[in-house]
Amino acid sequence: MSSHTRIILVCSGKGGVGKTTLTANLGIALASQGAKTAVLDADFGLRNLDLLLGLENRIVYTAQEVLEESCRLDQALVRHKQESNLSLLPAGNPRMLDWLKPDDMQRIVAMLSEQFAYVLIDCPAGVEDGFKNAVSATKEAIVVTNPEVSAVRDADRVIGLLNTHGVKPVQLVLNRVRPKMIASQDMLSVEDVTDILALPLLGLVLEDEQVIVSTNRGEPLTLNGQSSPAARCYTNIARRIQGEDIPLIDPSKEGSGMRDKFRRLMQTKIF
Repeated sequence: MSSHTRIILVCSGKGGVGKTTLTANLGIALASQGAKTAVLDADFGLRNLDLLLGLENRIVYTAQEVLEESCRLDQALVRHKQESNLSLLPAGNPRMLDWLKPDDMQRIVAMLSEQFAYVLIDCPAGVEDGFKNAVSATKEAIVVTNPEVSAVRDADRVIGLLNTHGVKPVQLVLNRVRPKMIASQDMLSVEDVTDILALPLLGLVLEDEQVIVSTNRGEPLTLNGQSSPAARCYTNIARRIQGEDIPLIDPSKEGSGMRDKFRRLMQTKIF
């Protein structure tokens, strides 16, 4: 295994918090910034990473065939059509869950690390066998949660397990942040979540309807330099992963209404 490869587990306690969407967008963003990147779909039960990347019709082989040695790794890797620095290794059949072991995941990741600067592992939500397999092959982790009580509680349990496995660093991405709901105290604030989870904050992702549009189209928001609020957030997270010092957004200064846009414009205008 190459010592220079960053192997990053993208995980969450609760399903539906945007973990796979983050993996897809970070993969595209890192690749577009010049880093040769592989995304490994380790969610064998509910694989969706291929759909989010628009690659579902190009899959011939999967991680399952690679492990069975019925194909080579390069035959199973699916290079992205528009971002040549990004490749997907698809999940196998759900029946892989019956025999896949941590050693198998370690073999796959070791093979990927020979070719790529970054390996992003899209981990199954929760703390069952799929999580245990994925965590066995990783060096560092990003925990994704929403600013909701149940999601934060589940994230806390995952963080405890990551610490038990000696994974570090473990960083936090707070997804689907709604500034107006935070302001009205109808949603946990950024400070609330970071105080509870005691993790360094890698990034915030603002609630953005374009995420749904891009997911349905199989076109991640970070593709082709799109500039929606969430796209900017994903891109900044990728830049921070690569070591750039990018300031975090302040949700209290974010708004979607015309009045908010006008206020921000006037604040930045030089007279």
